[in-house]
Amino acid sequence: MSSAVPTADEDQTAAPETTPLGPRAAARQAAVQAVFQRIVTEIPVSDILAEFIDHRLGLDSETDAPLEIDRELFVTLVRGTDAEHAQLDGMIESVVAEGWSMNRLDRVLHAILRCGAYELLAMPDVPARVTINEYVEVARDFFDGKEPGFVNGALDRMARAIRPDEVRPDEAQPQMPPAPLDPPNPDDGAA
Repeated sequence: MSSAVPTADEDQTAAPETTPLGPRAAARQAAVQAVFQRIVTEIPVSDILAEFIDHRLGLDSETDAPLEIDRELFVTLVRGTDAEHAQLDGMIESVVAEGWSMNRLDRVLHAILRCGAYELLAMPDVPARVTINEYVEVARDFFDGKEPGFVNGALDRMARAIRPDEVRPDEAQPQMPPAPLDPPNPDDGAA
């Protein structure tokens, strides 16, 4: 079975599949959605935060059932990724293959990587492996193909650069793609 992976021109904007999320996982998922909105629309971050806090946070995106969320983490991630977007995008560009620009990277992947990179950079109290695993799970909520593996490899490389004492080279995960990382390509026909 093959599935096409959308490029930046073919973003997937559907809500992720519903799964029971803890408050911090729900905050990360909502932050990715807010950062995606910021990337795509360039609406001021304060307006996006107000929209999410007033209308979206605390409700399951598909069922409108109450959902516990860590609002402080959500706000920290959204504000932090906005304030540090240039540095974060430079970090993302440093782990993707030559010839891939941010314009070619799917915007949902971009939002996931931006949030994950910010958490690795600004929240040293959260173990790097926890951050990586959390954003791989967010990617699985949005994608069925190679994207979660790409997120794993990209964030792992960033973690090694940001936290070399915490994430050592001898801790390589077997599924980590070789350097440099090629974002999933819609033309390769792989699932």
